[in-house]
Amino acid sequence: MAAATAAAVVDGAVTWQPREEGVVEICGLLEQQTSANADQQRIWQQLQQYGRFPDFNNYLAFILARLHGKPVEIRQAAGLLLKNNLRNSFSSIPPSYQQYIKSELLSCIGAADRQIRSTVGSVITVVVQQGQVFGWPELLQALVHCLDSKDLNHMEGAMDALSKICEDIPEELDYDISGLAERPINIFMPRLLQFFQSQHLSLRKLSLSSINQFIVLMPTALLQSMDQYLQGLFGLALDPSAEVRKLVCSALVQLIEVRPFFLEPHLGNVVEYLLKANEDSDDDVALEACEFWSAYCDARLPPERLREFLPRLIPVLLSNMVYAEDDESLVDAEDDESFPDRDQDLKPRFHSSRFHGNDDAEDDDDAVNVWNLRKCSAAALDVISNVFGDEILPTLMPFIETKLATTSDSNWKEKEAAVLALGAVSEGCINGLYPHLPQIIVILMPLLDDQFPLVRSITCWTLSRFSKYIVQGMDNQKGHEQFDNILMGLLRKILEPNKRVQEAACSAFATLEEEAAEELAPHLEIILRHLLCAFGKYQRRNLRIVYDAIGTLADAVGGELNQPKYLDVLMPPLISKWQQLSNSDKDLFPLLECFTSIAQALGPGFSPFAQPVYQRCIDLIRTQQMAKIDPAGAGVQYDKEFIVCSLDLLSGLAEGLGSGIESLVAQSSLRDLLLQCCMDEAADVRQSALALLGDLARVCPVHLHPRLSDFLTIAAKQLNTPELKESVSVANNACWAIGELAVKVRQEVSPIVMTVISCLVPILRNAEGLNKSLLENSAITLGRLSWVCPELVSPHMEHFMQFWCTALCMIRDDIEKEDAFRGLCAMVRANPSGAVSSLVYMCKAIASWHEIRSEDLYNEVCQVLNGYKQMLRNGAWERCMLALEPPVREKLSKYHV
Repeated sequence: MAAATAAAVVDGAVTWQPREEGVVEICGLLEQQTSANADQQRIWQQLQQYGRFPDFNNYLAFILARLHGKPVEIRQAAGLLLKNNLRNSFSSIPPSYQQYIKSELLSCIGAADRQIRSTVGSVITVVVQQGQVFGWPELLQALVHCLDSKDLNHMEGAMDALSKICEDIPEELDYDISGLAERPINIFMPRLLQFFQSQHLSLRKLSLSSINQFIVLMPTALLQSMDQYLQGLFGLALDPSAEVRKLVCSALVQLIEVRPFFLEPHLGNVVEYLLKANEDSDDDVALEACEFWSAYCDARLPPERLREFLPRLIPVLLSNMVYAEDDESLVDAEDDESFPDRDQDLKPRFHSSRFHGNDDAEDDDDAVNVWNLRKCSAAALDVISNVFGDEILPTLMPFIETKLATTSDSNWKEKEAAVLALGAVSEGCINGLYPHLPQIIVILMPLLDDQFPLVRSITCWTLSRFSKYIVQGMDNQKGHEQFDNILMGLLRKILEPNKRVQEAACSAFATLEEEAAEELAPHLEIILRHLLCAFGKYQRRNLRIVYDAIGTLADAVGGELNQPKYLDVLMPPLISKWQQLSNSDKDLFPLLECFTSIAQALGPGFSPFAQPVYQRCIDLIRTQQMAKIDPAGAGVQYDKEFIVCSLDLLSGLAEGLGSGIESLVAQSSLRDLLLQCCMDEAADVRQSALALLGDLARVCPVHLHPRLSDFLTIAAKQLNTPELKESVSVANNACWAIGELAVKVRQEVSPIVMTVISCLVPILRNAEGLNKSLLENSAITLGRLSWVCPELVSPHMEHFMQFWCTALCMIRDDIEKEDAFRGLCAMVRANPSGAVSSLVYMCKAIASWHEIRSEDLYNEVCQVLNGYKQMLRNGAWERCMLALEPPVREKLSKYHV
């Protein structure tokens, strides 16, 4: 590019001016970029070179704002490139150039072309993100000036920029700014509300969209204008524009979620409106309205306010659950296994890192699916059934029965929707449905062979929704027969040629496996033959679901799988696939997860397969750690999920093989690889690494010894972080791993004991809202550290006894709880007076045991209680006992006090 800059003097100040040849060069390049046959890589490299000139962004601003004779596409391309450059390097641009760019942007807020106005709005938003509102006071003046003008282009341009600021950084407008009498949002709010009544659609839409962004933040300006805002909303409820009606519904949904009390006086009218909107001819409006029903129920508002509308609402939801003609699911419904999967068929997959304890996270099967009116309506019916239970059945069942009775091919979508509805209410209405479950199953089973694949697939799903109750009914002969019929029906559908039915049947079977658990043992051989037959015929996408079903089966039946007749069917195909896949093939992920479950289920029985699986995990971790630094040298692109899945499989091996893994660890570089993973910047890598650290501490701590101090220090750091709530799973696993190491290496943990205790006490003290497993592991680890180093911990016990004992009450009876109470007893022996003020809490913790199975621990607890009984004189012990509830006193009597 012809270098650089021309300068002109205006009123004594130096202003930047572009050189004509520079403008021509850049425009020529942008023109090439917009053509269909352009060499984008070459153009991108050339633009990168131009970017080295300090005033390149000035040229882009000039082209966007000033070159009215150029095609809009070129000016827009300049603006989009400017936006990206400013996002990445705004702070490094000289202030005078920043000022030039800002002034050019302000000059074309009201540009005649709508595309230019929109691009300018996007660039302005990035400048505000980077430099904040207070760094650009002229912007506020310009926006107000444009909004107050009668020129539609200026009003629309200002509203476009303002709406984008509100969408991306609404909080920026709710700050006090030096030189302004009031906050920016206070200045804009009345103007935005005024535009609700504009004759111009663009202004109504943008103003409503802007205010909606503040519902969650709820600044004082909106709070004080709430009545006017609501009246404005109601005034726009029947707007001729579907986009505006959708925004009205969105506002009402947000309000019911975060500020329901504002809508309570108008609730009847709001529900009436949304009922009608739920049937809007525009699907986007109907979808937004449909979100209201789940939001209402989740907000825990009085159910009776919605009850009177249920007879009208339920038919609307059922109607909207029928497949729309343009639903993407209809496109490939007939695809069979002879059609190869396309790349777009392979959904992104999300591996959950190993978590020691009860994970509170929910599975979201629809995380990558398109959300539409059908799914939203089914979700709403599900939530409503959980709130109102069986009382919706008299309205619902006649519709379902009528639709299920249809024999016309043309009405198959209504039949499919009826089966979906039955599955949606299977949990909330189970009390009313359970007595009729045998008849429901009789109706559903023939639909597994319906001529329409989507009817067959939804029937698989609905049967799976009743899995828990089908298994519960196996206490009699008919219940057993019913279970066998469903199991065989789903296995038969697993081997169907239709890919959609394969997917639904395999997923449904995995759900049934989870509920049936050991009840599957008599059917293991036939289940394995079906699943391995599917394994041999499925395309890539559904193959992932087979892996899941095999893994779930292993989790469900456990050691029952550890028989040669089953392993001879199960393992050879899996090992063969394992060997076929390269170290960069993402199809390894579900196979790694599958092997994890199998290793845990087989226990020592996995030994014949362990060495190559173990070594592959080591190779995968090493390769990926190299790829992070040098992808070319490693031969693969870095993907942390290979590391996470490999670490989790190694944990499964440690859990399954026990001390049998020791020889594998001894001959490998796992220790040093694991140390690196424990320090990784990715939270899910650290989470899985710390889980493996704890598992190895249990079965072969000797191989951790050379780096023990490093492991303990790194683990302790995970507990001392301001973002504890955001990285709770990492902290949880770190806490557990420290406890597991402590009971194995004993006094060798002493250097980090007080550091860890100082992190655990605040967790226990501020328990509200924290993950339950983190609290339990914190209590257990504190106890384990107290057990191995009582002389270090006991002097500080009075600072945490109360919170600690409260947390101990929540832990179920197991060996980890035993360890924690050994720590309690050790501390009391070392410092009896430290627990006197918390004796009531300690007694409650002891009473939380159903039974202490360890005889020596039972004796220790007896000694502690009787020691305090003798120590506390003058009626102090009796007063302590009176402070306890009678059931607690009764439980303490078994300890001879």
